[in-house]
Amino acid sequence: MPLRPIDNALPTTTDDRPRKQSKVVLPATKQSERPLNDENQIPMQSSGDAAIDYIYSDDLKPISEPEARIQGLMEDLNSKNWLNVCQALNDVRRFALYHSSLLFPELGKVASVVAKTMKNPRSALCKTSIMAASDIFNSFGDKLLDPSTSDAFDSLLIQLLLKASQDKRFVCEEADKALTLMVASIAPLPLLLKLRAYVSHSNPRVRAKAAISVSNSVSNMGLEEMEEFGLGEMIKVAADLLNDRLPEAREAARSIANCIYGELTKDEEQKLEAWQNFCQSKLPAIHALSVFKTINP
Repeated sequence: MPLRPIDNALPTTTDDRPRKQSKVVLPATKQSERPLNDENQIPMQSSGDAAIDYIYSDDLKPISEPEARIQGLMEDLNSKNWLNVCQALNDVRRFALYHSSLLFPELGKVASVVAKTMKNPRSALCKTSIMAASDIFNSFGDKLLDPSTSDAFDSLLIQLLLKASQDKRFVCEEADKALTLMVASIAPLPLLLKLRAYVSHSNPRVRAKAAISVSNSVSNMGLEEMEEFGLGEMIKVAADLLNDRLPEAREAARSIANCIYGELTKDEEQKLEAWQNFCQSKLPAIHALSVFKTINP
């Protein structure tokens, strides 16, 4: 018996043009067809395609009715519909940039949800939450270290260090940007007090990322701030990192040592002698020699 033709066959196409890099297109599928743990699945049935745009901060616009929107912000951030969460995260960014006084009373709760969302395996959610953290740092800076938001900041910090340490490149790069903006937005001394615990983290990549942030913070400090933190403690951090397995951590250690050297010997005539005496007074002999040799006057 001859085979009957299929009437509803889908047309074929040879259009292989790549999609734009700024957009992640997520096709909807029936619930029964979705594989488990698929990070691109949409948690609802839909007849069309859903798109997530990664919007630069400069392209974000103010919210037309911010007083009304703030009332439902937390509910949308905790939504089970991840598309709603992405939209709410972008609204967090808009609040941070244009309506910060309305966001501040909710900042601790919002920052905690942003940190929690970074753990989501879905890349679109993860990256958008990191971008939200950047805008929060840019707008609130030192206010994130207030008692009401300090715990939320701790959660943001560890998640950013973890995301910057992972293999997914575009997430890693976004987390690196957020950490750089964090250092630029928060006073170095209180930030160092938060960061110093992570330079001895069990994950070597986290140690390296923390070391880079420490180095960048130290580069913004004068001698008085260094002494307030503790020059002995600071040079011990550098000495420990000099023996780290990752080159990024070792390079950060050399940068920290050079920053201390520059401030400590600024008014000294015999700079190397003063530096040698300092290293020997703060470190065991073998470590003192290693740190001393990092200097290239």
